[in-house]
Amino acid sequence: MKIISTNIGEAVEIEWRGKKVKTGIFKKPTNLPLAIEKEDVRGDHVMDRRYHGGVDKACYLYSADHYDYWRIRYPDLDWQWGMFGENLTVEGIDESTIRVGDVYRLGTALVQVTQPRQPCFKLGVRFNSQKVVREFLESPFPGVYVRVLEEGTVEVGDEMLLERKATGNLSLKEVFALFSHHANDAGKLKKAIEMPELASACRKDLNKLLQFADE
Repeated sequence: MKIISTNIGEAVEIEWRGKKVKTGIFKKPTNLPLAIEKEDVRGDHVMDRRYHGGVDKACYLYSADHYDYWRIRYPDLDWQWGMFGENLTVEGIDESTIRVGDVYRLGTALVQVTQPRQPCFKLGVRFNSQKVVREFLESPFPGVYVRVLEEGTVEVGDEMLLERKATGNLSLKEVFALFSHHANDAGKLKKAIEMPELASACRKDLNKLLQFADE
C-alpha cells in the first residue's frame, strides 16, 4: 500500500439546521510531509473532538481505489484527494482484509487500526447531499482510523507496511457492517465489543446496538 496524497483541512464555517458550525472536513492535498502525533495530525484542524481526533482516532486513511465508486455517483463534484476528510489517501487499502488491531509502519510512524469511520452530516455537507451519509454507511468502504503507537512523519510515496496482524479479530468491513446490514447480529456485535484494540467510542456505539440485537 502506498501513500498517494497527504491532506490537511482548514477550519471552515458552515450552516447546519440554522446554526453556524465549524468543520475540518474540507481537506486538500499538500506537498508537505505530515507529522502524525498521538492525538492528531500536526497542522490539521479537528473541530469536534467528540467524534474526530484523540488517541483512538488520531489519523484517518481512505483508499484511492474507492474514489471511482463515488465519482460515478457524484460526477459533478470537484474531485480531488481528501474528499472524504482523510489525512492520508492510500493506494491499495482493502477494509475486508484489514483487521482492528493490525499494526502498520506508516512512513516513520507506527500505527494501530482502531475502527472504521462512522459518517455524519459533515460528509453530506462536503458532498452537497445528505444522501451520501446513508450511501457511505451501506457501502463496504469505510476507511481506516488509527491510534499512534510511535509518532513520526509520512509523505507521498511512503509505504504502509504491515508489522503485526491481529489474527482472530474482525475486519474493518465486518465491524462497519454492524452499523447497517448486520446490526442484529448479536454474536458479531459481542465479538467486536470484546476486541481490546477497538476504539472506545466505537465500542460504546456497538454496545447500544447490542441491546436491541437478536440473540
